[in-house]
Amino acid sequence: MKYTKLGNSDLNVSRICMGCMGFGDATRGQHSWTIDEEHSREIIKRGLDLGVNFYDTAIAYQSGTSEQYVGRALRDFANREDVVVATKFLPRTPEEIEKGITGQQHIENMINTSLQNLGMEYVDLYIYHMWDWNTDIYDILDGLNRIVKAGKARYIGISNCFAWQIAKANALAEKEGFAKFVSIQGHYNLIFREEEREMVPYCEEENIALTPYSALASGRLSRKPGEGDTKRAAEDTYAKFKYDATKEQDDVIIDRVAELAEKHGVTMTEISLAWLLAKVTSPVVGATKLHHIEGAANAVDIELTDDELKYLEEPYVPHPLAGVMAQNKRTDASKKHVWSIGDQKIEGGKE
Repeated sequence: MKYTKLGNSDLNVSRICMGCMGFGDATRGQHSWTIDEEHSREIIKRGLDLGVNFYDTAIAYQSGTSEQYVGRALRDFANREDVVVATKFLPRTPEEIEKGITGQQHIENMINTSLQNLGMEYVDLYIYHMWDWNTDIYDILDGLNRIVKAGKARYIGISNCFAWQIAKANALAEKEGFAKFVSIQGHYNLIFREEEREMVPYCEEENIALTPYSALASGRLSRKPGEGDTKRAAEDTYAKFKYDATKEQDDVIIDRVAELAEKHGVTMTEISLAWLLAKVTSPVVGATKLHHIEGAANAVDIELTDDELKYLEEPYVPHPLAGVMAQNKRTDASKKHVWSIGDQKIEGGKE
């Protein structure tokens, strides 16, 4: 495994981040295909054995059970100081707004619940899961700065935002003396490259870490179309929403991934991630089987030539925004979003 600094932080992270959305109680959340605790632990243990020290979860994943599984496994298999743990918080709910719970108190309540789920005293990276159009960005940054000062989070990151949003937030944080976002977790892979327009150049200029999710496009970049379909492929309606509309043009790229995989004698996972590793700090790679994390770890040692990178990129056509980012606008602020806290009880009240 290779390691690198996470943007402007002092966190030393593996080039692969294990995405933990696939861990959790399948009866308690957005996804019906998640895996149980026993199998989650096996994959986390294998990741540690392969040198993966960076783990990404969220309070929204399966009503907090992902955080619980990850926390217990890491406590059992690793020293706390040897791993980098990231989790995420959601926007205020209409019920919280009605009760007068401020953005600052909302963040305090969220981090306390996540730390309880994880069984930890702090997280290394606390991520703003999606833009909260109903809460002033000053209140979000102030709330995050408070938990950093309290030692509950070492650094803060952001997910699902436009470049102008993180630029605005970090400019305000600098003006106010607040903690700044050190990483962005956006939607970025070989068949969805819209981040290259604004976000990637901005982050390169500001030394902000790119830790993209959906690194393998929900498995589409790891196998030929129609080949070896999985439980997730059958049941993940959200992934279908993100990718099915552009299947025809995406399949051209996927065929080229398969061609290069055969040429190099490696898996499609390894080629797809080798391309992404040439662009970003540490992609978030989900794993629900041992070979998923093993393939991801292998990708770190593959270097594609400039001609091979161009060959994979050449068929790409612009894609419309999908998923959370498609709803990242003021007019959708009150619409129902994909993520929620599920059946968890978030403790805490007003300031």
